[in-house]
Parts: sequence; structure tokens; C-alpha cells
Amino acid sequence: MRRIFLLRHGKTEANEKRLYCGASDLPLSNAGRAELIKLRETTRYPDLSGLRVYTSGLLRTEETLSLLFGEIPHEKVRGLREMNFGDFEMGCYEELKTEPAYIAWLDGYSDQKRCPNGESGADMTRRVLAAFDMLLRQNEDFIAISHGGPISAIMAHLFPAAGKNHYEWQPENGRGYLVEFDSARLLRFAPIPETTDER
Repeated sequence: MRRIFLLRHGKTEANEKRLYCGASDLPLSNAGRAELIKLRETTRYPDLSGLRVYTSGLLRTEETLSLLFGEIPHEKVRGLREMNFGDFEMGCYEELKTEPAYIAWLDGYSDQKRCPNGESGADMTRRVLAAFDMLLRQNEDFIAISHGGPISAIMAHLFPAAGKNHYEWQPENGRGYLVEFDSARLLRFAPIPETTDER
């Protein structure tokens, strides 16, 4: 049985303010750190023994790894980074809603529409799936601490029959999925971290 864990980083100030944040390298917020500590104490994250460990290399994934699992050896995979929102980075709807380029991007939104000086959803998906395929070819169990968009793209690719859209697949901060394979055959997925009966 092969196991792969996909975990979203903890909250940042951009998450709290609902800002477009992909390429911007933000740390966890104070509230984000506190939430991860609470999750660490009240739920069960996977034991990383025997797992290869990857992050996207951005500060929020590095801090999430350190806070949940300690300072452990790992590799940084740039392909697992969030979508680059280009000129919309660190902006919110209220700030951008009168900008012609933003209006054009939202109008009849398509995964193929590229943010000015950034990526499209399709660009991000291709990049992420190429990186994920590279990790799969290592033929080892692993955990990847990444971002909401990349995790959604991977899960939608692995489980198309589930019929979920991008937003339905996106885990909350500090949460994610376990995916199990039997040889090359997908078996199931389950949420992580696991809840416990402890109070």
C-alpha cells in the first residue's frame, strides 16, 4: 500500500483578509500559528517516519512543516507553489473591482484566462501536475505541504469521478488529504489530520 499526504499550509494574513496571494512569500499569521498548534494538540497528523517530505519552498509551507513536525530534512519543490496572480497579487475584490484588467479576467471567468504578468488556472494545474508526477515516479510514500490551489488540482485530477469542483476540493488551512494506492491503482482518499476522541 502506497500513501501520499497532501497538506495545506496554515493561515496567513492574506487568507484572513481574503487577498489574492500566490507567489507572494508570506509567513503564517499569529492566528494561523495558534490554529496549527491547536490542531497539533487535538488531532492526529501523520507520522512522517519513512516518508519523503516536500514543501513548495514558500515561507508559509516551511513554517507549517516546522510547527507541526519540527525541524526535519525535506526538499523544496517549486512546482507545488500556488497560482501566481500577477498584477492582482495581494489585492482583494473591493480594491480591484474597478480595474479594467481585473474586470476582464472575472468576466465569463475561465481557467484559461491568465492574470496579467501571472498565470492562468490551467497554467498552474499543468505545472503542479508535472511536479506531482515527478514525485510519484520516485515510488516512495511522501507528504507534500503545499497550497489550496495545487492540492485541489491534484485531487480533481486523481478523482474526476467524484464530480467536485476546485472549491469543493480545497481543504481548509492546516488540513488536507491522505491518498492510498495499491500498486498503480487508486484506492481511496481520506481527510487529514484525523480527529481523535480526546478532549
